[in-house]
Amino acid sequence: MDFSGKRVIVTGAGKGIGRATALMLARRGATVIAVTRSATDLETLAGEIACETIAVDLADADATREAARKALPADLLVNCAGTTELESFLDVSVENFDLLYAVNTRAPMIVAQEYARERVEQGLGGAIVNVSSVAAFVGIPDHAAYCASKAGLDGLTRVMAKELAPKGIRVNGVHPTVTLTPMAVKAWSDPDKAAGMMARIPVGRFAEPDDIAEVILFLLSDEAAMVNGLSMPVDGGYMIA
Repeated sequence: MDFSGKRVIVTGAGKGIGRATALMLARRGATVIAVTRSATDLETLAGEIACETIAVDLADADATREAARKALPADLLVNCAGTTELESFLDVSVENFDLLYAVNTRAPMIVAQEYARERVEQGLGGAIVNVSSVAAFVGIPDHAAYCASKAGLDGLTRVMAKELAPKGIRVNGVHPTVTLTPMAVKAWSDPDKAAGMMARIPVGRFAEPDDIAEVILFLLSDEAAMVNGLSMPVDGGYMIA
């Protein structure tokens, strides 16, 4: 998969899956527009690859739209930014619920709107990958707001795929299992909890960020020209266990 000459927006590019995706795209010829909250993460990323960087708090809708417009033009888009707060359903606060929806569901919508509007206006096709989670499919204790926000992203992805494909823009979702990122360490630091999750993954391990990035690049590529509206688990068989 060669991305030479392509400009690709990657949100959440500072850490984890987003960073792995940005690095992989750059090494395969793309110009990456890296979008994330931490200016420090962007600085270290720019030390590894030549990329354009935009620091923004994706919980801020107006700032997110401004950043999306600044990132244009772009050929492809990866919505990878995400956050979580661990609370049981009975303890979920409105503030944290709203925060997770803002970052995990609303921000991808805003960035995709700006990207797609420009592509459509120019009569150009493209591809979007929204990074969701197996948490969109199953209920995971202490992840009520996270599960809801990712399920919301899935609904958005399906509508985007149906409405944008006739305009030449494919949209797909990727659903990782636990992936060894800083956010996963926060969510799965309890050994007993992690062991229970691991036991449900037939390949016997959690994912590495590169495992997910490879699938994202495939869905962005011309090799996936007939793939649209997919909810793609990258889970080692978790969903069949």
